[in-house]
Amino acid sequence: MSKSVSLHTLGCKLNYSETSTIAKQFEEKGYSIEEYGNPADIFVLNTCSVTENADKECRQIIRSVIRNNPATYVIVTGCYAQLQPEEIAKIDGVDLVLGANEKFKLFDYMDNFQKENISCIDESSYKDVKVIRKEVYELDEFVEAYSADNDSRTRAFLKIQDGCDYKCSFCTIPMARGKSRSLDISKVVENAKKIIDSGYKEIILTGVNTGDYLFEVNLPEGESLKYKLIDVLYELDKLNIERIRISSIEPNLLTDEILDLYTSSNKFCNHFHIPLQSGDSEILKAMRRRYNADFYKDLIYKINDKIQDVGIGVDVIVGFPGESDANFDNTYRFLDSLPISYLHVFSYSERRNTVAIDLPNSVDVRKRRFRSQVLRNLSNKKRFEFYTKYIGTEQEVLFETVKDAGVIEGYTRNYIRVQTPYSAGTENNIKKVKLSAADSIKPVMSEII
Repeated sequence: MSKSVSLHTLGCKLNYSETSTIAKQFEEKGYSIEEYGNPADIFVLNTCSVTENADKECRQIIRSVIRNNPATYVIVTGCYAQLQPEEIAKIDGVDLVLGANEKFKLFDYMDNFQKENISCIDESSYKDVKVIRKEVYELDEFVEAYSADNDSRTRAFLKIQDGCDYKCSFCTIPMARGKSRSLDISKVVENAKKIIDSGYKEIILTGVNTGDYLFEVNLPEGESLKYKLIDVLYELDKLNIERIRISSIEPNLLTDEILDLYTSSNKFCNHFHIPLQSGDSEILKAMRRRYNADFYKDLIYKINDKIQDVGIGVDVIVGFPGESDANFDNTYRFLDSLPISYLHVFSYSERRNTVAIDLPNSVDVRKRRFRSQVLRNLSNKKRFEFYTKYIGTEQEVLFETVKDAGVIEGYTRNYIRVQTPYSAGTENNIKKVKLSAADSIKPVMSEII
């Protein structure tokens, strides 16, 4: 009887694409894949460590799996495993902790996945736990990955870049992922073709710092040819794919050339997710971001001027050390004034080995929570205003999987979540709909035309 494995992912879309690659390795070895929550012989958790809450959620999931299935062989990998392997290894029942490089080499380290007393082959030994991990300066490999969105056959996340060379004062991702590196542009195209041949209608480009894509080809006589993100977009534009999105892109890397391509091609979705982090230039400087508020504002208005009906999502952090009430008010007013469609709001979280953890004037945790809620309310307002603009209009929606109560959901090109009664032939197809009713939280109601 073949063994079974259950996998679960926390964090960014890049993690989801990489978990899919790990799952394929198990399938190639004859393992059956069980849904998360079902009993399985092996459990793999691909972790996030962007905040303390993310770390806490990782620990809770690990303990829950061990409590409910004590015989399961538990493997933990991802950013949390790279940054704090000792915390995971001390949890009773964990069997294997793998760092960022090692997550794709499971079968190099274990073959039977049996719970037993084993010795550590690398850095550390905690009871019966094997911990395998390289230091951050050794994280220089690039492993190809792509995955489906929620196991559907509609949207695929294609990994084109990994790591980050930026030095934001609050962030541990460069320590968890290593230096910036990119996939050979020919491999990007090759993987995109595989995605298309598998029936996907949308490709979402993902990475730690996707806009920093750079692949260099050495030419004779010491010369080289450098490919940037715009070159990837030009190549993908030639393929037979309905839609292309960028998962997230830093504001200083969203160039006029990229915007011009978006206006000239019908394949690129009129939607961007652009991290801001603070609307106050003083706080942005303390965060060591590569722009100020005026630069960001000019970019948002430029995008709106160039691209019709564009949807723009924004990341923002509240409660960064030194963020006074006045600084926060600046952020609120700044965001409220911008033509954007939604926010992703994070409370600042102290991260070990960052510059920010030693900054003075820490913001009280209760105040951080209050500010987070204020901005989430603003996000609901922005989303409702954005959705309402399109009520009564006709939009093309890529429908995904059937939900409960006989409805099906999908996204417009500008990232409006849409819901409609299910009918045969809707799933994994682009349908023209008429939007009929908006809500700040729920999907927009629609009727298929």
